[in-house]
Amino acid sequence: MSEQGGLGSIGVGATDAAGARGMIEETRARTNNAFNVNVFVHGRAIADPITEAAWLDWLAPVFTEFEAEPPTALQTIYKSFADDPDMLAMLLALAPPVVSFHFGLPSSDIITLLRDRGIVLMATATSLDEARAIESAGIDAVVAQGIEAGGHRGAFDPVAPDDALGTVALTRLLVLKTKLPVIAAGGIMDGAGIAAVLDLGAVAAQLGTAFIACLESAADEGYRAALRGPGAYHTSLTSLISGRPARALANRFTGLAAAIGNCQPPDYPIAYNAGKALHAAAKAKGEYGFGAHWAGQGAPLVREMSAADLVQVLRTELQNCRSAD
Repeated sequence: MSEQGGLGSIGVGATDAAGARGMIEETRARTNNAFNVNVFVHGRAIADPITEAAWLDWLAPVFTEFEAEPPTALQTIYKSFADDPDMLAMLLALAPPVVSFHFGLPSSDIITLLRDRGIVLMATATSLDEARAIESAGIDAVVAQGIEAGGHRGAFDPVAPDDALGTVALTRLLVLKTKLPVIAAGGIMDGAGIAAVLDLGAVAAQLGTAFIACLESAADEGYRAALRGPGAYHTSLTSLISGRPARALANRFTGLAAAIGNCQPPDYPIAYNAGKALHAAAKAKGEYGFGAHWAGQGAPLVREMSAADLVQVLRTELQNCRSAD
């Protein structure tokens, strides 16, 4: 991505400071161009042994189907950037060109430290209120994440009412109601989509799902097969996999929502501990339908090629749209 003039992004929310350091150093060895490091700034997980035990009991029959036992207890497997001084120290030492925040914002002190190292800062907003908080915090740019977007919804408070604004409405709202450069995200899969959000006033578009099928993607064959299948036409927001709303391809895991009743998943990322264990058990038996197959509503428009080729195709499509105008 970066070598072709885009802003490649690496997500380090699921690793520790040492793992993130390795990813950043490997990226720097491959490109002299700018890239983004994305961190998760979620609230501290609240352990609830009763809820967690009930969740494991509810999932137990599915584990049994694959001749496996659910975990005896669940752990908080990911640390929030807000509570991770080692991750902060590593970012300050390596000073990647761009750092972006998802799920919220770190403290003003952390933001100041990162800015003082010359790091460009971005943050995800799903509403105008979140965007205004991002603007007040001194962040350089806002990512307008529409409801169409794949993966975890970036809402600051996952239990607060969600207006579920689409990419078009949210992008235009933030362009007109804030002074921040706006990067549109959600359901954008081709050059025509990029042209559309640029016409709305965005300075750039962020694409994720469009690159899942690329040759360099770490998506396994089960994920790729699901992306090519009928589930791509029926993505849904679900909290079952991780404990926090995220848009995924329709699969056996998302299908469990029909039978959930009054049972509720534990807090994020505690629920993810169970979700990952279930996926591993099913995958060992050749069933890929319990993977975290994150994808946006534009999933059926995915194309299989190298990331470099896709960037070139997107650029050509965008230029063609501009020429048509």
